[in-house]
Amino acid sequence: RFYGFTYSISPEGARSILATIAGSMMTVAGVTSSITIVVLNLASSQFGPRLLRNFMEDRSTQFVLGTFVSSFIYCLFVLRSIETFATDTFVPNLSVIFAVLLALFNVGVLIFFIHHVATSIQAEKVVAEISRELEENIRRIFPDELNYEAQNESRLKAQPPKDKREHHYTHNLAAPCSGYLQAVDTDGLYQIAKKNDYVIHVQLRPGQFVVAGSTLAVVTGEDIFNVQLIDPITDAFIIGTQRTPEQDAEYPIHQLVEVAVRALSPGINDPYTAIACIDQLGSSLNILARREFPAEYRFDDQDKLRLQIKPFTYRGMLSASFDQIRQYGNTSVAVTIRLLEMLTILAAQTGCADQRLAIHRQANMILRGSEKALPEENDREDVRQRYQLLLRALNEFNDENGSYEVPDGVSLS
Repeated sequence: RFYGFTYSISPEGARSILATIAGSMMTVAGVTSSITIVVLNLASSQFGPRLLRNFMEDRSTQFVLGTFVSSFIYCLFVLRSIETFATDTFVPNLSVIFAVLLALFNVGVLIFFIHHVATSIQAEKVVAEISRELEENIRRIFPDELNYEAQNESRLKAQPPKDKREHHYTHNLAAPCSGYLQAVDTDGLYQIAKKNDYVIHVQLRPGQFVVAGSTLAVVTGEDIFNVQLIDPITDAFIIGTQRTPEQDAEYPIHQLVEVAVRALSPGINDPYTAIACIDQLGSSLNILARREFPAEYRFDDQDKLRLQIKPFTYRGMLSASFDQIRQYGNTSVAVTIRLLEMLTILAAQTGCADQRLAIHRQANMILRGSEKALPEENDREDVRQRYQLLLRALNEFNDENGSYEVPDGVSLS
């Protein structure tokens, strides 16, 4: 019987509908879970096990699984509310209608999930997602824009301080466990050093592996070290079983490099995916070139050194981006040429001498490697032409370091 936009249904019919929907939801949820596991297995073998975190944190997959499971639970609760007695019966008609509409909605969710899975395992999609995370990390970890006009002043600040105080006491703070250094509370260490008139030298940066008992930090001061500060200083270091992107700026870089290196393996032999990784790495390095890196030394209001850290550098992150791709792709002409082309783009965008020196160093290694690895002379000539364009871009911003020259043992004539 129909009542407006609703209809009345018998208790047996309501139970049948709800039981059917609940059973189908659990079946679809099981199929969805199986598909997800297959995708994780495929991603692990093709792109690397470190990318499993990206797939497991996918909000769309979580939404789909949550929708199916919640629909099943909803049908169970509505099914339990149906009552049949000799004198009275109760059937929640609106709830049953909503369950039917929910089942129709879940059909659309299933179609969306199939399309989402098909696109999420494409190499271009995976590379783009990692690149987006990398750019977000760069903007978060290096929030300040680089001022090239204040470059000379920044160089002076980066020099080791001339601290004339005599620190008679030194204490090596040992790591409590082994693992990867995930984060360092530099503000907390600075406050401890300032309050107790110490200088804390942090020996590692986030992302590096720590061995239990090795030195995390060296504390120096004019007075003997207060052992009660061991726990507060140790608590400023977060050590875990795996690397995380919270303060590790190179973590997404290594993910992209892993995808590129796997693509260059003889079993896959996919240089186009490697080139896509190079393009995304170049885009991120271009953003990084305009960012101010954290200072290695931190002083108090009286210009006394309080904290020394191991900061990330542009040269280090450039090496992390291109070293392994250069090493494993030295026999691929397309990859070698794309590396030099991307370095040329970066050279034209940067105005910092240190960054240009790092780019020139990387280009020299690429050129020397190609001279040894490429047997065809015409291929080597194509690489030399790209290298000449890079030198031209570098020399357009020539400074006190002089002109950039061809490495020894290589002839461009």
